[in-house]
Amino acid sequence: MKKSAAVLIGGVLALSSVGCGSGSTTEPGGKVQVNINGQPPQTQAFDRKVFDEDVAEFEAANPDIDLVPHEGFMDPKTFSAKLAGGQLEDVFYVYFTDPAALIARRQAADLTDYVKDVPHYGDIKQELKDVFTADGKVYGLPTANYTMGLLYSRTNFTKAGLDPDNPPKTWDEVRAAAKKLKDAGVTGFAEYSKSNQGGWHFTTWMKSVGGDIARKNGDKYVADFNNDKGKEVLRRLKEMRWDDNSMGEKQLLEIGDVQNMMGAGQLGMYLAAPDNVAAIVNQFKGKYDDYGLAAIPEQKGTLLGGEGYMINPKATPEKIKAGLKWVQWKYLNPDRLETNLQKYKDRGQPVGLPIPPIADVWTGEPRSKQEELKAKYATMPVKNFQAYVDGSEKTKGSLEPPQAQQVYAILDSVVQAVLTNSGADHAALLADAETKVNAVLAQVK
Repeated sequence: MKKSAAVLIGGVLALSSVGCGSGSTTEPGGKVQVNINGQPPQTQAFDRKVFDEDVAEFEAANPDIDLVPHEGFMDPKTFSAKLAGGQLEDVFYVYFTDPAALIARRQAADLTDYVKDVPHYGDIKQELKDVFTADGKVYGLPTANYTMGLLYSRTNFTKAGLDPDNPPKTWDEVRAAAKKLKDAGVTGFAEYSKSNQGGWHFTTWMKSVGGDIARKNGDKYVADFNNDKGKEVLRRLKEMRWDDNSMGEKQLLEIGDVQNMMGAGQLGMYLAAPDNVAAIVNQFKGKYDDYGLAAIPEQKGTLLGGEGYMINPKATPEKIKAGLKWVQWKYLNPDRLETNLQKYKDRGQPVGLPIPPIADVWTGEPRSKQEELKAKYATMPVKNFQAYVDGSEKTKGSLEPPQAQQVYAILDSVVQAVLTNSGADHAALLADAETKVNAVLAQVK
């Protein structure tokens, strides 16, 4: 949801005279021309500058490759038409929710014989590589990921007599902390419940207690939340909202509302990914020192999201090799990590959160090196977010359900009812949502 709900900026792309992903493999002089997307728009000045500098540096180091950048990402609404019309870039950005469908429709190149030559491929987390793998074949590279955790105000924890260095680890502890925060004069815990975000977070809750939203039944998906796990989630929400009044009277919140509450010092905790910390600081005038990020309560599971790159199925072997070389060099290159961190720090960008340029994709030696360099160049107290980093290593992440946005829209109404009606019938809400979600899942091919 975090990524798939973002506004796509692809639009109508300016295409080179040779088009995207079509035309000859090489230019005069023997260069391999590769069309790539993922270039940030000019409104994101810092990110655009870094991207363009990286293109120039890569081309200088690889004089046989000519990169042709395009703004935007993979838009599911226009993807098939662009592919059929020869307008799809050779290397294209995808969210983690995209690969399965693209692979099933044979709309991405088989990279199995190529990834063995990609440096450090073996050090990438297996659960992330699995997103781009089907029937033992590889179709893409993950370049960044996130999992959901518990974001909290260290300032308000201290105010409420809670230890900011020992955040809640279970939902019972979250409830107890929320009550103390309420008694200290702030909203203890906040939850989204509209714009599909209530369903998104309900999914996160389900995973945290070992449940899920959908499961495979033969060759079809069916709803999997009308059970004891679903009732547990609704019971916990009801307890904090109505029994304890630690969630406050104002409901029907969405992400901007909650970030604003946190930035204004009015909130204790909410579920979030690491990029929320930067958003609160940049958009709502918070301070990095004031926030902490912990692992998801219970740690029985969490929602996994992220991004990566796939290759046009019409690409020649030369373009595939060149495209993978670019993706690895820019996004999956431990040897450039220190240079990138120095660049970010020198240009006044935040360093220390588990977000790019510190993508949480590594295991083994690259991960150890990354954590060491992150501490060395940090512009904020890294220890505030260490509980999240440590917890992500121990907590299994899993993807959003099929037809996620339609499913979330249905589940919004369940969360809304629980948070706005003290007498809501949890069993009836779950049963009704199950029927509707099954109808949506029946459309999955």
